[in-house]
Amino acid sequence: MVWRMFRIEAGVDKERRDLLRSRLRETNNAASPALAALRGTPEERQVPLHVWALGETGDLAGGLVGHTWTAWLHITYLWVDAVHRGTGLGSQLLAEAERIAAADRACTAARLETWDFQAPEFYKKQGYEVAGVIPDYPPGITEYILTKRLG
Repeated sequence: MVWRMFRIEAGVDKERRDLLRSRLRETNNAASPALAALRGTPEERQVPLHVWALGETGDLAGGLVGHTWTAWLHITYLWVDAVHRGTGLGSQLLAEAERIAAADRACTAARLETWDFQAPEFYKKQGYEVAGVIPDYPPGITEYILTKRLG
């Protein structure tokens, strides 16, 4: 066996990051026919999906920010102002994002992450199932990964 010496560096380097991303993509394409088949198709792109709830004066009452990629809706943020919580607004925002994802973008599933103090029970009531649990992320908090089949 030949042992080689490497110089290990740490630091933000956009050029190296881009090169690493390109090489990882090539490696993934070679290893996964499914990913390789996506390359160059419209499904390859992440497409933003935002849904907003505005009050009578145009103030932000709540919103959902996410994106679609391949056949998945990924929900990044869902927030409802405290005065509107418990009114069904969160459910309406989520339902509208799921409707757009399924009907307009051919998504068949949705995913999201939430912390234990946020809304795992809310999402379970909306039909989401826990796909993963990460304790102490960050320390003292549990993160949940949830998914749902659409349509």
